Amino acid sequence: MVLDKIVSENDIKKLDKTEYELLADEIRDFLLEKISSCGGHLASNLGVVELTMALHLVMDLPKDKIVWDVGHQAYTHKILTGRKDGFDKLRTYGGMSGFPKRRESKCDSFDTGHSSTSISAGLGLVTGKTINKEDGFVVSVIGDGALTGGMAFEALNNAANVKRNFIIVLNDNEMSISENVGGMSTYLTSIRTGNIYNDLKDGVAKTLNSIPIVGEKLVNQIKKTKSSIKQLVIPGMLFENMGITYLGPVDGHNISQMVKVFNEAKKLDHAVLVHVITQKGKGYEKAEKYPSRYHGIDPFDVETGKPLVKKTKPTYTDTFSHYITKYAENNEKIVAITAAMPEGTGLKKFKEEYPNRFFDVGIAEEHAVTFAAGLAAAGLKPYVAIYSSFLQRAYDQILHDVCIQDLPVTFMIDRAGLVGGDGETHQGIFDLSYLGSIPNMSILAPKNKYELGDMLKYSTYYNGPMAIRYPRGTAYDGLTEFKEPIKYGKSEIIYKEKDIALFAVGNMVERAVKVRDILKEKGYRCSLINARFVKPFDEECIMDLAKSHKLLVTMEENVLNGSFGENVLRYVNSNNIDLDVINIAVPNLYLEHGSVDMLRKEAGIDEDSIVKRILERYGV
Repeated sequence: MVLDKIVSENDIKKLDKTEYELLADEIRDFLLEKISSCGGHLASNLGVVELTMALHLVMDLPKDKIVWDVGHQAYTHKILTGRKDGFDKLRTYGGMSGFPKRRESKCDSFDTGHSSTSISAGLGLVTGKTINKEDGFVVSVIGDGALTGGMAFEALNNAANVKRNFIIVLNDNEMSISENVGGMSTYLTSIRTGNIYNDLKDGVAKTLNSIPIVGEKLVNQIKKTKSSIKQLVIPGMLFENMGITYLGPVDGHNISQMVKVFNEAKKLDHAVLVHVITQKGKGYEKAEKYPSRYHGIDPFDVETGKPLVKKTKPTYTDTFSHYITKYAENNEKIVAITAAMPEGTGLKKFKEEYPNRFFDVGIAEEHAVTFAAGLAAAGLKPYVAIYSSFLQRAYDQILHDVCIQDLPVTFMIDRAGLVGGDGETHQGIFDLSYLGSIPNMSILAPKNKYELGDMLKYSTYYNGPMAIRYPRGTAYDGLTEFKEPIKYGKSEIIYKEKDIALFAVGNMVERAVKVRDILKEKGYRCSLINARFVKPFDEECIMDLAKSHKLLVTMEENVLNGSFGENVLRYVNSNNIDLDVINIAVPNLYLEHGSVDMLRKEAGIDEDSIVKRILERYGV
């Protein structure tokens, strides 16, 4: 196999050109085999095999730097830098990350995980090389979906000032996770399909070169003024007008063509953008046809494309999808916003039912939030559905544009808590802290899928900023007999006894049930309270618990700093309440990739770890 010849960086350069196509096929087979067994990002990686090979052929790693935007498409890069064996433990605890990691390889120049960052990072790297008087090239790879993010344009604006070579590769597959939307998508489509400039250029050059003596001089003179001609025949010329040379479009599955263009790009002494057209999911028919479905995928059968573990119960995302669509039927003020993830956030059904009240703003979380604020100021009831780790990108907009104006925007925070295989950049363990710092932000967390529906209904009547957070995965359907009406700032008593009180937030209620069962078996009396409201929390309940309990245990899947538990502890101490408090929360560190169960154990928030801490504090 050709793939066996790749054991370290730059080995691809030792291959004969006749082996390139075979290597690409072997890489795709390898990716299908490994991702189908362990899960991961499939379609995005299948689409950039030849693009990655071309970059490795023209660049000298690790001296040259490649920054992958988001980074979930860097699997081929990892293979070509000698990490093929790491795929057996891809995205598992202690194994290889599904994203670039500087600690993992000297060929990973920048850690990525969120969108629209590669141009900024690359600009920093190329500027650093200049200051440090180092040679070498820097390449930032960014997708057309990521180019909808405002940060990318801020970086492009800055990149025009670079006085040395800086290559930006626009990987254009007409997709982000879901189908691209907006003006940038339309603009790139016009470039893909518009051959007028290239046809005109080739025709004029051919005709003039045929003129004896003066022909070649005329062609050279025209080349000097080609930017003016481009502006006449190509609408917008966005990148050229920003001072960045534009090359392309080029076939992203033609290695020799890309190598030629990349080598030309290396000759320039300023920023250059190479527009590469690829097909997401290439080489696997099912991923080509349904790229969104095969973006991030659990283990599956390659022949059928079906997941190996069938989903039998609805997720919290499914539950949100059901209720938001249901409540919108009788409330025409309800509108829904997503940042390029209608399927991932459960808004696909809402989009189908109410297309005029659904808005996909592209990968632009900051814009999504301020856009929602504008909708609220216009008298509508906006719901912004975004993953926890992505919402933190819009903190300023939440505070400044929504909360200071006290606008009725509801944030549906999906993937709150530990998410597993995607690692540090995707763990949703900071939202309670960053949202809790905002004075008038109300934060709720449901104990089960039914309570999520009740909280969503409650939010339709609430006239202020609100966040409802819920985890990834199957929705808990226990404790159905406990269904007190939701009252602002009030918790729900599940079991009322004495001595030990478990005060649990959201999905930690399910874990608290198991902790209580263990404590009961050991002969301890234990109450269980569903916090419901993280902010404002139920102060009256805490005062009441102090009358008959010695120990209060707060439980949440959020970092300790700025947590629900810290706020409860502060309240207890500042009011001299005679109550010992234990805060069960994620330690103040970044949790890497791995199964959620493994990460909970590592963080000390699994049942056994919680029981151990309680017994150590309370006494056996």
